[in-house]
Amino acid sequence: MLLADIFALYLKTKKFHWHMSGHHFRDYHLLLDDQSVEIVAMTDPLAERVRSLGACTIKSIGDISRRQRIKDNDADFVHPREMLAELRDDNATLVANMRSMHDLCDEYGDVATASLLENWINESEKRVWFLFETLRGTNE
Repeated sequence: MLLADIFALYLKTKKFHWHMSGHHFRDYHLLLDDQSVEIVAMTDPLAERVRSLGACTIKSIGDISRRQRIKDNDADFVHPREMLAELRDDNATLVANMRSMHDLCDEYGDVATASLLENWINESEKRVWFLFETLRGTNE
């Protein structure tokens, strides 16, 4: 499920990057591009870790849609402020999901996966912070 969430968040971040508009277009467009690169960078190491533990990973877009907990946003237009707020909340959800998985890793002594998660939690918390601060005091 975590890998599906990461793919869902990646695609939503890219969608908002592609459909950004308004006064701060350039800044927001670049911010979301940077964040999408961080997000997609988690996918291969996580999938390879799953495989190294002998499990199967996601197999298709349909498989992702059945497993994801991060909700899609298929709206034709989303206000830039709403985009950033939704991504802030989704990244916070991802952090919570990774923390739960980290607890499971601790329970089973899986230090390798826990180590990966610790770095990704840090990166994700930074994304939440950047989105929070970008939204602070704006009414756009």
